[in-house]
Amino acid sequence: MTERIVLDSSALLCLLQAEPGAQRVAESLAAALISAVNIAETVGKLREGGLTADEVRDIFGSLPLEVRPFTDDQAHAAGELRLATRALGLSLGDRACLALALDANALALTTDRQWLKLDVGVRVEILR
Repeated sequence: MTERIVLDSSALLCLLQAEPGAQRVAESLAAALISAVNIAETVGKLREGGLTADEVRDIFGSLPLEVRPFTDDQAHAAGELRLATRALGLSLGDRACLALALDANALALTTDRQWLKLDVGVRVEILR
């Protein structure tokens, strides 16, 4: 069985911008999940970078990526994670990724080295 992987926004942006670690993300796409919250973050970053809304939709339409809704249980888990992650400066999007990884018993991929300091029951891989 293939290991489930949850992408953080930074991991998806790493792939889309062909940054170091992009190959690892590309290899994981078949097994990858992402929270709708992280899609929203990524869309915002791409639009800030100058892409049109149509270009962004085309990019997401071409990715074999399973987008999961942000459920009530995940919302509560993300809220609970606030206390454990506040000192590390994790955002709501970061916590949404972690909540989905907890829910799916999956590995979380990110570029954020701060996540190495986490002890919240989620396996984390840092891309660079």
